[in-house]
Amino acid sequence: MTPSAQGHLAMLSFSALVAGSFSLGSLVANEISPLALNTARFFIATAVVGAAVMARGGVPRAALRAPWRYLLLGGLFITYFVLMFEGLKTAPPVSSAAVFTLVPAISGVVAWFMLRQRTTPRMALALAIGGAGALWVIFRADLAALLAFDVGRGEIIFFFGCVAHGIYTPLVRRLNRGESALVFSFGTLIAGSLLLLVVGARDVWATDWTALPGLVWITIFYVAIAASSMTFVLLQFASLRLPSAKVMAYTYLVPTWVICWEVVLGARLPPAPVAAGIGLTVLALVLLLRDDGVQKAGNQ
Repeated sequence: MTPSAQGHLAMLSFSALVAGSFSLGSLVANEISPLALNTARFFIATAVVGAAVMARGGVPRAALRAPWRYLLLGGLFITYFVLMFEGLKTAPPVSSAAVFTLVPAISGVVAWFMLRQRTTPRMALALAIGGAGALWVIFRADLAALLAFDVGRGEIIFFFGCVAHGIYTPLVRRLNRGESALVFSFGTLIAGSLLLLVVGARDVWATDWTALPGLVWITIFYVAIAASSMTFVLLQFASLRLPSAKVMAYTYLVPTWVICWEVVLGARLPPAPVAAGIGLTVLALVLLLRDDGVQKAGNQ
């Protein structure tokens, strides 16, 4: 399998795992502080990834150089996660997932300034279609709400988290100095855990951990292992093999995966007009994948 194909497979898995955090997160967002939840999930994720790193020989001395890199990346990622759960207190999971699909456009702009990664006309069209689909879902397929820019508070909060995520992806490529995805993820997770412990100490202390509902613990372990440890490594693995805009293009699949999660958890399918917006996000992904094939052919 080529490095490019490995990157695409990693991001396909990433999108499915991330979707679960929206559906589960919306069920428990009002049961526990976002800072407390994410502090617990980051410490668990750090332990899981750390065990994997030690099993593969530990952290190379070279990876310890310039630790500020991990603090910067960890700060961006905890910003994304905390604002995600804060937004899920009021925003529906499908709508939040649609906001998440704006990340590729943000990432593409940042990558141009940071890495001078160019966007082809087909890629620009795909980003525009995906963005239009996302906005249609965010405004609940209501043209009047779109024209009035009547967007929910939760969606606005999460949007700023997505900006942090969009900056994070190209920054991984810029700051990586040859470290493996696993080791680089471990450093970022340690930094994120320490930062959360500082800013979230009051919330952690105030939380009655023994009284939390079982679903909260299920969500904590899911987001720690599946939607943190695994997706952290998958995202960094793919970021080193694909252009930033294409890495984040797989976020266009997240609303579709969220619908699948919602149906499994007993929710109803979204109305047809909203589903049409989700269809546009899938079309955007198809265009980006076709663009990948066109570029390969041109390079041969």
